[in-house]
Amino acid sequence: MTSTIAKPRWLLDTNILSNVIKYPHEPLGQRLRDLFDQQPGALITSVVVECELMFGAARVESTVLLKKITQLLQFIPVLTLAQNVVPHYATIRAYLERQGTPIGPNDTLIAAHALALDCTLVTDNEAEFRRVPGLRVENWLSQK
Repeated sequence: MTSTIAKPRWLLDTNILSNVIKYPHEPLGQRLRDLFDQQPGALITSVVVECELMFGAARVESTVLLKKITQLLQFIPVLTLAQNVVPHYATIRAYLERQGTPIGPNDTLIAAHALALDCTLVTDNEAEFRRVPGLRVENWLSQK
């Protein structure tokens, strides 16, 4: 029996991966391990998320945290931004600014990346990301 690599389905946000790093044996960590085993390739993250995680480790000057991040990202592929992210970014930013409800620049890039990849964004920051038209959002931390 051969296993097939699934099309990426979920893009994991910074707060989701931070939670798994901090609490690897909690239900979220188990869920990610199960999905990794059952649906190879279905979980990804963005290089923007990797930047935020690495900044967090650098800010507190923690080699232990840096090692944990590096270990986790061996199992969760980090995708770089491709040219198809650009129109999504521009559309999201312009729309939210016209609404008077902009989100942070990194969050705009993460949302654009998820849209460009046709992935559901998994985040604990639902309120902000739900303002992005067309973005599918799930919060696996609120699902006990």
